[in-house]
Amino acid sequence: MDIVRNPDGTLVVPVPPVRRHEAEDAVAPEAAEAAGPSDLATTRVLHPGEGGYDEALSEWDLQQNPDREPAVSTVSGRQEAMSLVHTVAASPGDPVAPAVDALADPEASGEALRHVLVGGVHSVEDFAAEVAEAEGGETLSAHETTKIIGQVLSELDS
Repeated sequence: MDIVRNPDGTLVVPVPPVRRHEAEDAVAPEAAEAAGPSDLATTRVLHPGEGGYDEALSEWDLQQNPDREPAVSTVSGRQEAMSLVHTVAASPGDPVAPAVDALADPEASGEALRHVLVGGVHSVEDFAAEVAEAEGGETLSAHETTKIIGQVLSELDS
């Protein structure tokens, strides 16, 4: 099952079924039958900032293009990505598309943002602090930064 990204930024991720031990089946076989099939995967909705969200967003992004090479961040791509995140954060109600369309090198910016995600929550926090230092303003939370990165990557892949 693939990860699904909703328009609000939430991710629907598969949750593997709980593994049962033979000892549990031997103790109460009728209870196991009553519980239903245990081999069906279920899903869970993750919100930006929630534990595991950054990793799931990185997996979702890789899912969009499984043949993509590992993310490599360049100086110019990272600078443009910081400016983009700042622009999107400054106008939270505005669509992301015009800001993405204004990029000089969308591919390099996307790679820089993917590189941030691959680093996990601490990488996102460091990136948010870097954005604030370079662009001015308050440091965004990891939650808000990750949400913006998800919006931008979704727009870049569309």
